[in-house]
Amino acid sequence: MLSEWTAECSLDAPTLVVPWSADVQEDGSHAGAGAHFIDLRANPYDIAEIVEAEHNTTLARALRSLNATRSPFLTAKCDTWILSSSEQSEALEALRMELLLHEEDAQCGYASYIDLLWRERSVFASAHQQQDRLDRIMRRAQRLPHAEAAMECILRPAFLDLNGPLEGFAVTFYLTALGPDAEIARRRWELAMDDTVALLRSKELEAARGSATIDAADGYPLRVRHLGS
Repeated sequence: MLSEWTAECSLDAPTLVVPWSADVQEDGSHAGAGAHFIDLRANPYDIAEIVEAEHNTTLARALRSLNATRSPFLTAKCDTWILSSSEQSEALEALRMELLLHEEDAQCGYASYIDLLWRERSVFASAHQQQDRLDRIMRRAQRLPHAEAAMECILRPAFLDLNGPLEGFAVTFYLTALGPDAEIARRRWELAMDDTVALLRSKELEAARGSATIDAADGYPLRVRHLGS
């Protein structure tokens, strides 16, 4: 699998804000009930409210795993989309060249993103620690047997609304797979997603026992607790 990570942490870089709501206006008011942050660690069954996962069992399975009790992550946002030769020709061509695929085997693509927050508080607050972990994840991802798929992670600023403000960094995890048609591209994405999530859930990435974590187990607001307590 092709894998790489970059950072977008300049002063004018977009910041991931959690909790979020698509209905918040510029003046801070709410327009109504719409897309918003779903706390899957505290309320796993609320996955039914995530429309992107409603008809995508692979994405739903990934979200459940990434928010599971021993997962090192919380998830904030997600989406999937289709890349077609007519609408995304430049993106398809660039990725086809990076993956060294023949043109006939890269007519369509299936892509996704998931915003990830490290649960371990010291890691969440440290760009350096996250960079070190991303290096390890990329090295392991390169050994995954998915020649038609690419994984990209972007490190970006994040803001959590705790009992008090908490600033740190999040990772946007992109996964794209190509194929001769939409069905094959999606199937390759599904296989790559399952293996990539298993990598992200590896034991070596879990928070150390006794370390302070950001946990939404009691719902809003997020609170800091200690593992094993």
